[in-house]
This record gives sequence, structure tokens and C-alpha cells, in this order.
Amino acid sequence: MTRKTFFSFHFKPDSWRAGTVRSIGALDGNEPVSDNTWEQVKRAGDGSIRAWIAKEMSGKTCTVVLIGSETSTRKWVLYELSKAWNDGLGVFGVYIHNLKDSNGFQSWQGASPLDKVTFNKDSQYSGKPLSTVAKVYKPPFTNSQQTYGYIAQNIANWAEEAIAIRKSTR
Repeated sequence: MTRKTFFSFHFKPDSWRAGTVRSIGALDGNEPVSDNTWEQVKRAGDGSIRAWIAKEMSGKTCTVVLIGSETSTRKWVLYELSKAWNDGLGVFGVYIHNLKDSNGFQSWQGASPLDKVTFNKDSQYSGKPLSTVAKVYKPPFTNSQQTYGYIAQNIANWAEEAIAIRKSTR
């Protein structure tokens, strides 16, 4: 069964890499948003962004954060991860810095945003980072094609595992 998945990533530098991962087809993800659409949503303010994220997450079972060089610094990525977990979705991360961008360049590995999202006080994991429960996967290759192949081979299983982890923590 192909899981309905929300993809979270730092738009500007990683949209090509995110498209590469989406093209694998192992997960049924939210439709890519154009630069113009995202700019319109952003201009309408924070409430509009939250509403757009809620709409895009609706009906999904899992959220995967595609981690590039600056993903962990993005306010809306952190919001998406928190919302996904609090809404009962499976959550996991995948490093994508070794995938090439539209210009054929790789990036550098950034920090995991799962280390920056912490559990609420009413949780059994109170104050701990989401990374204590949700997993992050780092393909063991520096070559873009090998990295792509590794992600393609494993991403569906990672999603299933993330969903199972989330169910076990309720």
C-alpha cells in the first residue's frame, strides 16, 4: 500500500532534491507547489501558511522531512514536524544533501530538525527532542545516484516504521 505522505523541506535550496525523492513514487505525496503559489501563501501571512499546511497534511498518514543543509533552521519545517506528530502522523527524516540539485551540485549535511522539535510537558517524553522517538536516515553514499537508489530502496519501509512508532507511542 502506498502511504499518503506530507513532504517537509526547505523550499528554495532543496525543492529540486525533494522533487527527485517524490519521483521515486514509493510514497503518495503532496503535490509540488510552485514558487509563485508558495510566495502567494507566504504573503498572506502566518495564518494562511498554517491553513495551507493543515490542508496539505489532511488525510496523510506520515510526514517525511527531507534534510538539506539549512532545513533545521526553517520555522515552518519545525512547525510541520510538530503538527504532524501532534496530529498522530508517523514522522521520519532523510538526509538529501548528497542528491544533486538542478545545477548538478550537492550540498553539505545540515543538522536534523528532529533534534529541534521538543515534546510538550504533558507527553511521556516531556522536554525531549522528537529525535528520541522518530528516526532519521542518512544514506551511506556520497554519490548522488547511489544516494537516490538507497532512498528509493528504503523509503517505503521507513514510512511504515514511522507509522508503527507513532502508533506505539499513543
